[in-house]
Amino acid sequence: IDERMLSGRIDLAVHSMKDLPTKRPKELTVSAVLKRDSPYDVLLCREESVRSIEELEQGARVGTSSMRRMAQLLRARPDLSISSLRGNLQTRLGKLKRGDYDAIVLAEAGIERMGLDLDYLRLDGERFVPSANQGTIVVVARAGSTAEACSRTLDDAHTRSETMIERKIMETVGGGCVVPMAAHAQVENGVAWVLAEVLSRDGKRFVRLEERISLHDDYLALAGDMGERLMRMGGRELVDEAVRFFGNR
Repeated sequence: IDERMLSGRIDLAVHSMKDLPTKRPKELTVSAVLKRDSPYDVLLCREESVRSIEELEQGARVGTSSMRRMAQLLRARPDLSISSLRGNLQTRLGKLKRGDYDAIVLAEAGIERMGLDLDYLRLDGERFVPSANQGTIVVVARAGSTAEACSRTLDDAHTRSETMIERKIMETVGGGCVVPMAAHAQVENGVAWVLAEVLSRDGKRFVRLEERISLHDDYLALAGDMGERLMRMGGRELVDEAVRFFGNR
């Protein structure tokens, strides 16, 4: 998509911000960050009587495609059997229904956007910190283009502040999608409450910071500093460990 835009074949592109790499061509810009949908994860269980992580049976099979979710689930319940869950939303729901899993974890935003009426449990955002930029859609354009100017009108300043803080932390920590890490910012009255963590794959070890960042300061610099401190606290070893594991597979 970037190549098509750089060559002038398309003027605008719409992406899930969570999936947009932090390293971007300098000719392209995020011209609009749309108002954020739910950033939270949800648990869907095959047995309707199960209403929490704690109520899942010993050794229950839980499906997720996310390293971050896997680590957080194992931190909460080390006995769980975490299995890879792939496919679009309907495919994943179908696998749960036919009994491939006892429960699955999904992004609440995806369910809401599809307009599905499902019985699920929203996971606590402090215990299961969301991925950076989860629930956010962005518009990308060539910098300085008419398309950029037009799409700027769609930008939500509140969401942009939150997601750029998260993105800066993620960029500072590095490691890509193989690293179990989370970053979530909530802005209110000019202050961002920020929670970020890096975990080991099994969830047994993690480093975590919770801070308030004023948007009247250089908040991206403060977010970068937060990421650097996470690394010094032990995050660097966790990142290197995850990258090494996947590199040897």
